[in-house]
Amino acid sequence: MSQDVKSAIAEFHQVVNMTPKELDSWLETEESQAVGQKKDDDESTGHKSGRRIIELLQKKEDEYTDDDISHMKKVISYVHRHSAQKPSHDIETSRWCYSLKNWGHDPLKK
Repeated sequence: MSQDVKSAIAEFHQVVNMTPKELDSWLETEESQAVGQKKDDDESTGHKSGRRIIELLQKKEDEYTDDDISHMKKVISYVHRHSAQKPSHDIETSRWCYSLKNWGHDPLKK
């Protein structure tokens, strides 16, 4: 496994600070399903990513495919980019917070 892949896996596990159980419960909420980019009435990109993140968190490191690593990098990029756009008001009930949680990152966690 290359150093780039090892780094991506480590960073993925840093930015995804929700457990599979927490993320699964979150994805069932109305708030989770109300945010994100959708095509037609389909599931949002972030919501779909959340389901994929649960699968990745349940895999062993030696089971990751190239596609899995690619998705991890996408998650890392999204969380970093979106975190930088933090609103100045009531973040707990913001679409910003809800969207990050769909991607496995709870910005309210310490």
